[in-house]
Amino acid sequence: MGYKGIQIEGLKKRYGNGETAVDALKKVDMHVAPGEVVGLIGPSGSGKSTLLKSLGAVIEPTAGRMILGDEVIYDDGWKVKDLRALRRDKIGFVFQAPYLIPFLDVTDNIALLPMLAGVPNGEARERAIELLKALDVEHRAKAMPSQLSGGEQQRVAIARGLINRPPVILADEPTAPLDSERALAVIRILNDMAHQYETAIIIVTHDEKIIPTFKRIYHIRDGVTYEEAGEGRDF
Repeated sequence: MGYKGIQIEGLKKRYGNGETAVDALKKVDMHVAPGEVVGLIGPSGSGKSTLLKSLGAVIEPTAGRMILGDEVIYDDGWKVKDLRALRRDKIGFVFQAPYLIPFLDVTDNIALLPMLAGVPNGEARERAIELLKALDVEHRAKAMPSQLSGGEQQRVAIARGLINRPPVILADEPTAPLDSERALAVIRILNDMAHQYETAIIIVTHDEKIIPTFKRIYHIRDGVTYEEAGEGRDF
């Protein structure tokens, strides 16, 4: 299979059975090419969180098909035996809160994932420093998380999401706690990283500051996705 990036076809998720059943996802169809950043927008209760958790292999969908990178991971059932390894190796996560480990310095916060995957410590730290350079926070490599500004913490979180060079990054409200300047800086970084590493990125957001930057947007309402062209405004 030659497809790279993210492909979702007819994804459904039902909670419960019988009369009490709730269809959180009714029909989700999405595609995100390598090097592309798309927005996912919808009101509370529309299915955004369920979709992100399904795509991140945190919960199991009810039906449909998902492809990450060049691998079918779900086709009316999981096609991957080790979901923990899938999350570690194929998916990068960036959250609203950075969730940095307070007793590790910046470099080790980033290097921890590849170390857990068996990458030698020195090589993992070299990768971390490379990303810190790209994100313009190399000078904070030995700092502890408590010493960083909010914008610096989010850059470190982005580096952690990219460290295993995953084909996919899922970003959940990554700019919510940031002011306009820092929010747009984070979006610029994610776009640069997408192009550089050929990563497909989905950003879930309510942030009106960044929505005009997307070239493509998926809206989700009542568990169904709708695609529209975005403004693609410079940031």
